[in-house]
Amino acid sequence: MGANTSQVSELSDNSSLRSLVGTESISENDPFWNQLISFTFISPTSSGESKLLEEAVIPLAKKLIENNPRTGNFGALVKVFLGRTKELKISTECQDQLFIWQAHNALLMIRCLLKVFIREMSEEELHQQFSYQERAPGYCGETESEDLLEELLSNLVHLIVEVPLLDITYSILFEAVTTLLVFFSYQLFHKDILRDGLIYQHILKGRCLCLTSRLVKTLLYNFIRQEKCPPPATHIFEPKAEGGLLYGLASGVASGLWSVFTLGGVGSKAGIDQEHNPLPLSSQSLLLLLVLANLTDGPDWPNPYRQAITCFRNTQDTSSLPAEHPHTFQINFNSLYTALCEQQRSDQATLLLYTLLHQNANMRTYMLSRTDMDNLVMPILEILYHVEERNSHHVYMALIILLILTEDDAFNRSIHEVVLKNITWYTERSLTEISLGSLLILVVIRTIQFNMTRTRDKYLHTNCLAALANMSAQFRCLHQYAAQRIISLFALLSKKHNKVLEQATHSLRGRQGDNTALPDYAQDLNVIEEVIRMMLEIINSCLCNSLHHNPNLVYALLYKRELFEQFRTHPSFQDIMQNLDTVIGFFSQRLEQAGSDLSVERVQEVIMKGAQALPKDRLKKFPELKFKYVEEDQPEDFFIPYVWSLVFNSGVGLYWNPQGIELFSMDSG
Repeated sequence: MGANTSQVSELSDNSSLRSLVGTESISENDPFWNQLISFTFISPTSSGESKLLEEAVIPLAKKLIENNPRTGNFGALVKVFLGRTKELKISTECQDQLFIWQAHNALLMIRCLLKVFIREMSEEELHQQFSYQERAPGYCGETESEDLLEELLSNLVHLIVEVPLLDITYSILFEAVTTLLVFFSYQLFHKDILRDGLIYQHILKGRCLCLTSRLVKTLLYNFIRQEKCPPPATHIFEPKAEGGLLYGLASGVASGLWSVFTLGGVGSKAGIDQEHNPLPLSSQSLLLLLVLANLTDGPDWPNPYRQAITCFRNTQDTSSLPAEHPHTFQINFNSLYTALCEQQRSDQATLLLYTLLHQNANMRTYMLSRTDMDNLVMPILEILYHVEERNSHHVYMALIILLILTEDDAFNRSIHEVVLKNITWYTERSLTEISLGSLLILVVIRTIQFNMTRTRDKYLHTNCLAALANMSAQFRCLHQYAAQRIISLFALLSKKHNKVLEQATHSLRGRQGDNTALPDYAQDLNVIEEVIRMMLEIINSCLCNSLHHNPNLVYALLYKRELFEQFRTHPSFQDIMQNLDTVIGFFSQRLEQAGSDLSVERVQEVIMKGAQALPKDRLKKFPELKFKYVEEDQPEDFFIPYVWSLVFNSGVGLYWNPQGIELFSMDSG
């Protein structure tokens, strides 16, 4: 990096970099800068090499921290970058690759230095690094009042929203987005959530405020477009025979060479990195969007980026924009919906989907009106199905999304009308044809069973059962296997209930006359009985509202009728068991009348005819099961650690987290 350096190992010996971090002041008008930012550099192609670059920059940055108060060279570098970007839009229109390339190189150097600065100093000390000016020995005059930090932040936002995304601008736009993420990374070094930091105030209240909606819209479109890194060019500039100013630039620098190491490296080869994560700008834009959306409101001002995300509208909406939403804008909902469907493999795309469903009423209404909801729901179900391979954050987001969707009765009806064929990722059983609704039930039940044997998280149980409860009144034509799994889950819960009850009884008998405290079996029993009660209510809701549509559930209920006998007289279940007893008794009688040794087909025929004959008034009505997701149930600022865990593990290259924000696991509940 810097004047024809080609390897990481050469950075500390590079004369231009030694001058930058040395004790001599360099005027921003010195030809030195043109030489410094016209460098050739062989890009790292793996995460290990990327970290080597970070470590190579650290001693240089520390030396600059020591000397910059006297030289002001860091501020001069920033001013050189700002000078290059003033005409960046015109350079793009004129295809001036040299100008863009030099601006990119300057910003790359600034970002690498900033990462060390932010690790080593407070925001106030960082601000001082921007304030130091070049000064003559013995100079005691006042420095300029210009706030270079705010100028840089504002410039980066302007660059992102004003420079069009082309092959020649891809890398500098990526650097601009990533540099903003680096600025916000102070959160990684603080256990407390930052609410009034200097950088936060510049972004939330300063000169960037007027660009809020444009920045959010641009970041969303970067996500929507899913542009791949442009392929490296054969060459950018022809080297002159006598060796010119540009030192025979390496191929591909201005067209995405740096994107590989900034990603943090997925594989060990550049080609592998491109194959596994060819969309670095899209990924980084989404991370920055999530960081901005989850900045905490200030004491006297709301987060404008969250406001923009919660109120933007469809481009097809021709009504006038409401005056009470100063940061609203319009975007193509169809394009955004398509991108969301395609990108649910990543945590950040799932978190964006949650954010839009939960907070943007316009987008939620649009999604629920789609006739191809299977394109959105199937990736969410696949996340839950592979729960062993996913982190707990991703699983929770997927479950909460299902819970929000099942709050809508039209959704609960429509998913049973969508017929799917040959679900290849579902391996427990061959599903040649099944409704989306039945598949959803199967996957949620599987998640409950996984949780019972592994994580034992009550919150996860609650979300799963709430989603099933919301759907239960709209169950239609349940697949035979889905009906069996509902009853099998009840059987598992019944077995667990009996085991806990037996342990409690045995412990009580063994401790007669012993005054020591008993194990808390009562609490365990109470929890399992709450879950059993919920399962009985789900089955009852289906029987009361759509019995004639679900002969397979009645069949499974009759086949395992002995499971329910023990709960008939239990005080916690007597009321809800009345309806199940009525249904079991009614159909058992009709099967006895039909004769013995009935085939499966004959039993189903009897059930279908009986469903039409059963008077509805014989079943007791219960209040409708309806559960609504409430974000307030989450811990305060729950999503801020989650978002930063995504950033920390992404390609930003933030390797440090000393005593910083807890990148927690939700497995503990």
